[in-house]
Amino acid sequence: MALDHKDVPWTSGRSGKKGRAHTKGRPLDEQAWTEVKDLLGDRPRRRDLLIEHLHLIQDRYGHLSAPHLRALAEEMRLSMAEVWEVASFYAHFDLVKEGETPPPDLTIRVCDSLSCELAGSEALIAALESGMDPAKVRVLRAPCMGRCDTAPVVELGHRHVDNATPALIEDVIAGGDFHPIMPEYEDLTAYQARGGYDKLAQYRDGGDWEQVQDMLLSAGLRGLGGAGFPSGKKWGFVRAEAGPRYLAVNGDEGEPGTFKDRYHLEREPHVFLEGMLIAAWAVEADKCFIYMRDEYPAVLKLLREEIAALEEAGIVEAGYIDLRRGAGAYICGEESAMIESIEGKRGIPRLRPPYVAQVGIFDRPTLVHNVETLHWVAMICREGPEVMNAVVHNERTGLRNYSVSGRVANPGVYLLPAGSTILDIIAAAGGMADGHEFKAYQPGGPSSGLLPAHMNDVPLDFDTLQPHGTFIGSAAVVVLSDQDSARDAALNMLRFFESESCGQCTPCRVGCEKAVKLMQADTWDRELLTDLCEVMTDASICGLGQAAPNPIKLVMQHFSEEV
Repeated sequence: MALDHKDVPWTSGRSGKKGRAHTKGRPLDEQAWTEVKDLLGDRPRRRDLLIEHLHLIQDRYGHLSAPHLRALAEEMRLSMAEVWEVASFYAHFDLVKEGETPPPDLTIRVCDSLSCELAGSEALIAALESGMDPAKVRVLRAPCMGRCDTAPVVELGHRHVDNATPALIEDVIAGGDFHPIMPEYEDLTAYQARGGYDKLAQYRDGGDWEQVQDMLLSAGLRGLGGAGFPSGKKWGFVRAEAGPRYLAVNGDEGEPGTFKDRYHLEREPHVFLEGMLIAAWAVEADKCFIYMRDEYPAVLKLLREEIAALEEAGIVEAGYIDLRRGAGAYICGEESAMIESIEGKRGIPRLRPPYVAQVGIFDRPTLVHNVETLHWVAMICREGPEVMNAVVHNERTGLRNYSVSGRVANPGVYLLPAGSTILDIIAAAGGMADGHEFKAYQPGGPSSGLLPAHMNDVPLDFDTLQPHGTFIGSAAVVVLSDQDSARDAALNMLRFFESESCGQCTPCRVGCEKAVKLMQADTWDRELLTDLCEVMTDASICGLGQAAPNPIKLVMQHFSEEV
């Protein structure tokens, strides 16, 4: 008899006794299946598009119900376990089981990163939680949204409210518009009017990729996502591998205090896009993947529009640039975790070797660059290596975009010589905010910890901070004043790492949790924390767990009176 015959009960074991009326697991809901099929339309059902399809359901219904997830699993020919484990990994997906109440229609995400905490996010959260009806509005804490220059920041739906207050938030809710506010930016027509894509056309028409690589090396361009590896050398490594090859853009700018990529993308996205296509030409990439964080909805929208414009203009073939949307996971800023996410999986870092230049997306050689790095690729190709190497300051060569926030008069992105000190950066940001005296600073995001004000003559560049137990990272500079606690700042950073650990390795997963508990004591157990830091640094799989102890170590070293 047919196994799918609805009138025949299942039998259990050899006895032939009547058992379940259906197979194990959640039964397929026909209505949910129809809704999922309508949402997906004619989109491919490939495994690597799982996260994109989850976004479609989340955006349409405001959550991911168990029937919809079961229907998506059926439609994509995946197990329910695969779909569930991916959906549950990412913070921006709301999973609702049978019998559970879906979240309210409106969610207010309040950034609680260091810059926003300094600007009053804790008081804002308390005011919203006490003043909003939880049946209608959900208030959530959220990690950095990349808008530290306008702290405190909240997100309502896909709309950000800068310098947020309860009154401003209420006004936005009353207006009912929760779409992203689009910035004024240079579109394809305007970019081409000033010579945009001329260099790309020139290179495609018989250019020598090794000459371009040498020009980048001459300029001194290094990876600006944090690692600082010489950018040109990557091209040779990937090009030496047999094709097909891919290029992946790391746009998951999740390091708290960092917003330089968003700054450039919201103003001149085609500088970055031309740099990306030049790099893709150099390594003969069969496809480009742009992985952009979900916290940048305006950037995602403008990139979709400008990629479509590039296709219409014939600069790229349709589908050559594949824009992928993150889903709220800081760990996906790590290149191998990003590649896992592009493949539709949980963002779990891979063990290396092999390196992604050899085994990357779909196990093919992959060139990975940060957004700002590709911005400079285009600038160097258009203006020559002198655009960077002609600038020398404090015996350091080149330029850097510093994201500056905290207790300064004018937070923002500042393009300064790479040898700039913290005093140079504070001066560029208009000096300290009124009523504040310089006390400490974070030189490169929470991974870099805190340095005291008296260490004000160190150039904030690659290789200059390592002797002091820290590094420049993504050049996310957060300035603290005499009104701030270094101890509290370090606790903020470790809470972030505890929340964002992928959980793959015990030293990071458990270490961050234990560190947060120990740091809440009236007096820190320095010996135990030192031992914990050593284990995390030595045994964690990726940079998150390896760098997470830095705030603890540097606060104990430079601000011992507070702990």
